[in-house]
Amino acid sequence: MLVHSRGAKWAVWSVFFLLFLPLFALPLLVVLGASFATHWSSVLPSGFTTANYQAATRGEALQALTTSLVTAVSASLLALAAGTWAALAAAALRKRHRAVLDALFVLPVAVPSVVVGLAVLVAFSRPPMLLNGTRWIVIIAHSVLVTAFAHQSVSAAITRLDPAYEQAAASLGASPAHVLWRVRLPLLLPSLTAAAGLCFALSMGELSATMMLYPPDWTPLPVLIYAATDRGALFTGSAVAVVLMTATLLVLLAVSRVRTRASYR
Repeated sequence: MLVHSRGAKWAVWSVFFLLFLPLFALPLLVVLGASFATHWSSVLPSGFTTANYQAATRGEALQALTTSLVTAVSASLLALAAGTWAALAAAALRKRHRAVLDALFVLPVAVPSVVVGLAVLVAFSRPPMLLNGTRWIVIIAHSVLVTAFAHQSVSAAITRLDPAYEQAAASLGASPAHVLWRVRLPLLLPSLTAAAGLCFALSMGELSATMMLYPPDWTPLPVLIYAATDRGALFTGSAVAVVLMTATLLVLLAVSRVRTRASYR
């Protein structure tokens, strides 16, 4: 924090908490409170019960959590592979061509995600790529939506790499493939894990495109939360939302530990 006087620090922290609590923390705390509630009393939920979590951790909700995790992991791996490959390829291009490639990868996040869902639905509803009604169309849509973030993260990391490591390996007779696998990718590992975590979190919370594509036997958790709140089961939906947040945070913490270890290698 670039503030040195004690009074100014207190002022900055006060403004931070005054903005942070009502805008970010309070809504999440209300959802957490509603997940244990039975009814609304005035402006806050009241009545304590754990029955909402019993419904949120078994049956359809548990299957939806598994679906979300499988979808997010698959989409993250696909996005990381495609984004990393494109970033490595773009690093060897001229600046003008690199800008065109970057624009192509950013395009899916420059339009509403429902447009991406419609595009994927139209593209994969006819032979020979008939994926409509399968889990794969959901995974592809999530991959398209999050690949831009993987590409941008890895591209930024590549620009910060010291070329001396690669030049030293090449001067010692290492082939380009050896330099890539033993020098370049290990140096990019912290950024790769960070990109994977970001892609996973975004995929876990994706709803708009998913609503257009998901088949009945592949219902992710955000869709279940929307359906629960839409039919008036607000407290059960809040419990499912807390389960979604907890699962996402646990995976992100695991990814953060991997990233920290990779940074100290």
